[in-house]
Amino acid sequence: MTKLDDLIEDALTHENQTLSGHSVEPGYFAQAKGLFHGPLGWVMWLVYIVQVLAFAAAAFSFWQMLIVLESVMAVRWGIGAVLLFLFTLSGKSFMGSHLEANRILREVKRLELRLSMMEAAKANDSVGEPK
Repeated sequence: MTKLDDLIEDALTHENQTLSGHSVEPGYFAQAKGLFHGPLGWVMWLVYIVQVLAFAAAAFSFWQMLIVLESVMAVRWGIGAVLLFLFTLSGKSFMGSHLEANRILREVKRLELRLSMMEAAKANDSVGEPK
């Protein structure tokens, strides 16, 4: 590496240490809990409740598939169980995509903070310079 690369790396390391005090990445459970707040919180609650109900119905359908004696009825219960499990998985993927979107928004805000800190530092440097 050249001396310029070392200087850039040192400056970025210093900025990251400064920013890490301002924004700490929350853990997974804190991020998941954050889905249920904000403007889309009611949608997440609705998806979660429907998802739990679909899982319970899928488990019941699977149990019925195992205990029924007729083949045709077993297939019908099995298809219902599979469809309900797929519905549950689609709810999980919906919530997971919003979790990722929240993470991306948090990083964008972190970049905005970095830019505003750089502009503030630049403004402070230009004030102290003689004209």
